Amino acid sequence: MRVIDLTRILAGPLACQTLADYGAEVIKIERPGVGDDTRTMGGPSLKARDGSPTSESTTYLAFNRNKKSVTLDISKPEGQRLLRRLVEQADVLVENYKFGTLKRYGLDYEALHQINPRLVYCSITGFGQTGPYRQRAGYDPIFQAMGGLMSINGERDGRPGAGPMRVGLPIVDITTGLHATAAILAALHYRDRVSGEGQFIDAALFDVETAMMSHLHLNYLVTGQVPRRWGNDNPTLAPYEVLACQGGQVMVSVGNDGQFRKFCAVLGQPELATDPRFATNAQRVANRAGLVPALERLLAAHDGAYWAEAMESAGVGCGPINDLAQVLADPQVRHRQLRIDVPHALAGSMPMIVNPMRFSEAEVPHAAPPTLGQHTREVLQGLLGVSDAELDALASGEVT
Repeated sequence: MRVIDLTRILAGPLACQTLADYGAEVIKIERPGVGDDTRTMGGPSLKARDGSPTSESTTYLAFNRNKKSVTLDISKPEGQRLLRRLVEQADVLVENYKFGTLKRYGLDYEALHQINPRLVYCSITGFGQTGPYRQRAGYDPIFQAMGGLMSINGERDGRPGAGPMRVGLPIVDITTGLHATAAILAALHYRDRVSGEGQFIDAALFDVETAMMSHLHLNYLVTGQVPRRWGNDNPTLAPYEVLACQGGQVMVSVGNDGQFRKFCAVLGQPELATDPRFATNAQRVANRAGLVPALERLLAAHDGAYWAEAMESAGVGCGPINDLAQVLADPQVRHRQLRIDVPHALAGSMPMIVNPMRFSEAEVPHAAPPTLGQHTREVLQGLLGVSDAELDALASGEVT
C-alpha cells in the first residue's frame, strides 16, 4: 500500500505514521527548505554526532517514523504535476490543509479521483467540510475548550487551583489521528471487497472531540445534569482518587466494598471498613471529607511504590504517580522494550518510543523519521523515472 502524506503538525502525521508502522510505503511531501512545521516548532531538538543541534525537533521525530521525505512545492504547476503522477500510483492520500486550499491547486478529491478512482482520500480539518465553522483553523487547546473537555477536566470548585484545565498532551490531535487510521483501513477494505473504488473521508477534530466524550454527553441527555469537574476524585466511587502518602502521592482505585475491606486490612486498620460512615460505597462517597484524612494518616507510613506493591498483592488497585523518567525506568516498560534506539542519519542514533501493538506473525518496523528531502531523488527517479538533469532543474527552480 502506498500513501501520499500531505500532512503537518500532529493528527495527520500520526495517522500516516501508524499506516507506515503497519507496512505501508508512506511518502511525506514537504515544502522545500522548510518541511513539516514541527521540524522547527521549538522545544528540544535532536543533537548531531558532534553535539550541535539539528533541525529535527522531538515533536517531528515522535510522529514521522518509517516514512520517506520528498520535498515538493505544490503551489507551483510543476510540483502539482509531479504530485498527480505520484497519486496515479497511490492507494491513499492524507492531507490536513484548510478547507478549499487544495482545490485551488487542482489537488482536491474530485480532481484526483478522476486520475485514480481507487484512491482513498482522507482530509483532516478542524471543523470538517460542512457547517458554519468549516473555514476556521483549529488547534488542539481550542477544541478542548470548545468541545467541553476542559469543562470536566481540572480541580473541582472550592479546592485550591480549581477551574477548567486542558489535558497535558494534544489529546484531540492524537485521537483524531487514530480515528483517521481506522477509517482509512475501513475504506481500503470497502474498496477491495465491495466497490472497487476509493472514497473521500471527512475527518474533523471537533467531531472527534465531541464523540470521544459520548458517555458524558449521554449522561447529560438522559439526566439533564451538566457534568462538572471532579479533579482526581470519582463522583460515584470512594476511595477512587489521589491520596497523600509518605514523600508524595498515590493513585487508589477501590471499586467495591470487598476491595475496601482488603484495602483497610493492608493499611493495618481493618476496623475502618466497618465504621458506619464508610461500610458501603454510598456511605464513603457521602462522607468523603472524613474518609480521605483518615486514609492519608495511614498511608503516610510508606511511599507510593510500597503501597502499590502491597495493594497489588491484596487485589486492590493502587499505583504510584510516576514522572516520565520513572515510567521509562519501570521494569515492565523495560521488559516490553517500549523505548528503543534506532540509527539516524544526523545523530548516529536516536531514542524512540515504539508502536505499542504486538503481532504474533509480524514485527512492526521502527525506522528513524527522514531528514528533509532525504528520499526526493529516490522516489522521483524510482517511481516517476525523473532524470538527474530534470531533478537538477527542479531543484534550481525551487520545486524540490
